[in-house]
Amino acid sequence: MRQIIAAAIVLLMLLFLPPWLRAEENTPETDAALQPLQTEQPNPASGAGSDAAHTVRLWDGSAVQTLTAAEYLPGVVRGEMPATFEEEALKAQAAAERTYLYYRMTAAPKDSHPDADVCTDPGCCTAWLSEADARAKWGGKFDQYEAKVQQAVADTDGQVVLYDGAPIMAVFHSSSAGATVASGDVWAAELPYLVSVKSPESPDSVPNYYSVNTFTAESFRTAFLAAHPEAKLSGDTGGWIRDVLLTDTGRVASATVGGVSITGKELRSLYGLRSTAFTVEASGDSVIFRVTGYGHGVGMSQYGANELAKEGKTWQEILQWYYTGVTIGLYNG
Repeated sequence: MRQIIAAAIVLLMLLFLPPWLRAEENTPETDAALQPLQTEQPNPASGAGSDAAHTVRLWDGSAVQTLTAAEYLPGVVRGEMPATFEEEALKAQAAAERTYLYYRMTAAPKDSHPDADVCTDPGCCTAWLSEADARAKWGGKFDQYEAKVQQAVADTDGQVVLYDGAPIMAVFHSSSAGATVASGDVWAAELPYLVSVKSPESPDSVPNYYSVNTFTAESFRTAFLAAHPEAKLSGDTGGWIRDVLLTDTGRVASATVGGVSITGKELRSLYGLRSTAFTVEASGDSVIFRVTGYGHGVGMSQYGANELAKEGKTWQEILQWYYTGVTIGLYNG
């Protein structure tokens, strides 16, 4: 009974995580490492599993819109992945977005939008870009990019990433630092399909793959003391940051700052870092963070997906690369 209660608590915690939050076994390095795909072919024309058959309640910040999944999904693909990406990467994104949508629809409503399944806030659910906003953003490229987005949704119609027959929490991020991260390294629970895998993006393929955040000693101190007033940050800055511990994937798990133990995740948040894959150097009047990648690192790397597509991987192979032990098929729940 205690095990059942504990599992239920973990599941409730995970149901309220957005996908962008928005990591160590079974690392596929070659085609042979991929397990055989178990998929059903899309049937866009009809059926309970098709996008047109599912109704989505979308909170846009002022009102609840009622759309079909076929109408909703192009908006999240427009909002979450560059339309310049390879077609198979866009299809992988569409299927991941559909999966997260159905995952959210099986969860309890969020307090921020109790009458809607999802919202347009990427800090809560996922970004959503309307056709009108996309037209303004893409200008003369609109017809070309919109055709790619619509095709990605149509070609994956109804297809969902499943684990034990249920939609997974199909989280994703912009770019990894060589490998994705296990869910347990970022959140409270280890999920069997969110383990660490190698990711093929490189500095040449990702804008701002490396970034630098520089702070004066005073600005660093002020920000840290606002969160941890008990910290002792005086004297030589070289002694302010100690005991930096790394995860197996090279991300900062924790550090001691001014005598206070803090996670890499909190340091990232405090100083606006693009990821927890960073080094930090405090010397003289400056504190310098050197960061690799962008995002929490869990699940599918979007730039990694694009590189896999360039290598000839299908959207199904891309999804199975990043989500371990899954199947892909229709979901009628």
